[in-house]
Amino acid sequence: MKRVEQMLMHGMAVLALVAGAAVAQAEPAPTAHQVVGEATESVMAAVADARRAGDGASEAYYQQIETLLDPVVDFRGFARGVMGPYATSERYRSLDEAGREKLADQLDRFTERMREGMVRTYGKGLLAFGGSRIEVTQPSNPDPESRRATVQQLIHKEGAQPYVVLYQMGRDKDGNWKLRNMIIENVNLGEIYRSQFQSSARSYNGDLDQVIDNWSAVEIDT
Repeated sequence: MKRVEQMLMHGMAVLALVAGAAVAQAEPAPTAHQVVGEATESVMAAVADARRAGDGASEAYYQQIETLLDPVVDFRGFARGVMGPYATSERYRSLDEAGREKLADQLDRFTERMREGMVRTYGKGLLAFGGSRIEVTQPSNPDPESRRATVQQLIHKEGAQPYVVLYQMGRDKDGNWKLRNMIIENVNLGEIYRSQFQSSARSYNGDLDQVIDNWSAVEIDT
């Protein structure tokens, strides 16, 4: 009898796991617009807290913004795009083992520089818009199979036309939506940074280590 009870309990446990997996599979993954909307709510709550505390653009504030953005921003993909021809798959394959290792290290270091610069630029801009109403517009006919999407965000300030921010999103290898680029009031952040990187690379005769060590991202006025 005891063995029968054990088998029954084991069977129920297996059924529970299967049922749980079925429920998990049935739940639709967040859309690109939902990802942006939820991230916006989180970061604006952090902005409100900073403004109430009077801390402003403190290191603790920037760290909080970075923690909130890390899960939804493809900083490495953004950095690779900014490096342009210097970090393509074709260039990587053309290098020997030492060259590939060096390029991978440069991409890692530049990713961290980009992360820091973007967090500070974005965080500072959010403080300027603290208290504004922010709206994420919904698409009329979203394609659930698409690998890319553009999410429009409107930032409403009193007595002015809303600021328009476009988030260019892409799916990662697990199918999750990640931010790949931003366009703020028709200013394409990725293109500006890419142009800056290539200009700096020419100034340093292609020495990417020098480019990365001396990188200072252009800030977008809000």
